[in-house]
Amino acid sequence: MARLALVMLALTTTLVLAAAADLKAFDGWSGGEISLLSSLHIRRLGAAPADPSNAAEAAPVAATAAALGKQLFFDKRLSGNGQVACASCHAPERQFQDSLPRGRGIGEGMRRTMPVVGAGHAAFLFWDGRKDSLWSQALGPLEDPLEHGGNRMAYARTIAAHYRPGYEAIFGKMPSLDGLPPAAGPSGNPSQQAAWAGLPAQRREDVSRVFANIGKAIAAYEKTLGFGPSRLDRYIEAVATRNEAGIDALDKQEKAGLRVFIGKGRCVTCHNGPLLTDQHFHNTGIPAISGKPDPGRSGAITKLLRDEFNCLGKFSDARPEQCEELRFLATGDPAMVSAFKTPGLRGVAARMPYMHAGQKATLRDVVAHYDKAPDAALGHSELRPLGLTPAEIEALLKFLETLASPILQAE
Repeated sequence: MARLALVMLALTTTLVLAAAADLKAFDGWSGGEISLLSSLHIRRLGAAPADPSNAAEAAPVAATAAALGKQLFFDKRLSGNGQVACASCHAPERQFQDSLPRGRGIGEGMRRTMPVVGAGHAAFLFWDGRKDSLWSQALGPLEDPLEHGGNRMAYARTIAAHYRPGYEAIFGKMPSLDGLPPAAGPSGNPSQQAAWAGLPAQRREDVSRVFANIGKAIAAYEKTLGFGPSRLDRYIEAVATRNEAGIDALDKQEKAGLRVFIGKGRCVTCHNGPLLTDQHFHNTGIPAISGKPDPGRSGAITKLLRDEFNCLGKFSDARPEQCEELRFLATGDPAMVSAFKTPGLRGVAARMPYMHAGQKATLRDVVAHYDKAPDAALGHSELRPLGLTPAEIEALLKFLETLASPILQAE
């Protein structure tokens, strides 16, 4: 895999990111449009914000934690059947997702696998935002019976048997597991749950802390993954720097599609910023995959607030005042009924199928949905019909292919 440091080599030309008032029309774009385009450039992203709830991603242990996390990410022993790793669904060769309508581990889930590249820039994770950190997100699938299907005690024993030196270099001495059952956890099968309930509270906390630290190491690795420049980025740079030669990075139809993207199509309303996502949740009238509509974000907020691994929980490294996103989380918002997270669009043309449960097979289907703006089965859709012409649809689809971005890993 290429290294994130190559980004700077690929961006040797200075990118002008001036205010709209200082920009003049170029290649058919107004100064205001050039300012908007510049806001989409990958170089505007910067490093992911530090997560105060995860001390493992900070110096001086960050590199060691990322190295351990990478090993854990690919380790199939972190599953109930020894056949599922994080990389099983978040496959590097598929942009760290799986190209399936719904995630498939030990069983099949109800929603699509989201890519993890760039996820460190999000305040809330998963399609419904039920996790508030990358490390907490990593823990959910490990105990989910349809994904990794494992249990905390078995995971702690795997760390003790195979990763103890690396673990202790980051998190300190592991607790003793002597005298504890081989398998136990609050989300396991009935015998595992009974074994967990029979443990003293302090022993449960010790094992849960090892479990939390597994997530923190995996998150440290995932935060080393980023995007390199796409053809769109090269075009934006050419426009911002008045480079006549560079404007050939997009052809005439692709430029027309970009104009639809930021104009009539209103795509940029939600797909904005360098990752082409506003990181928010929206009801866009996507049909359910069964007769029972998915409540989306509205059904996840209570889970998030009760999660023992959230920012305010005992396993977080943050001070309470550092958990503002959680402390001031809005509840009871009717707009969150059947609302789902805006996915980033980098690499989107090669990431079919689409939507939170793979309801749309192709990008053409997605564009047709947004163009027609059907009513939502649950809640209220934000969409309004677009009235795109066939030529505009073709141009938009062509433009979306220019968002292919190489995935890079920092040292």
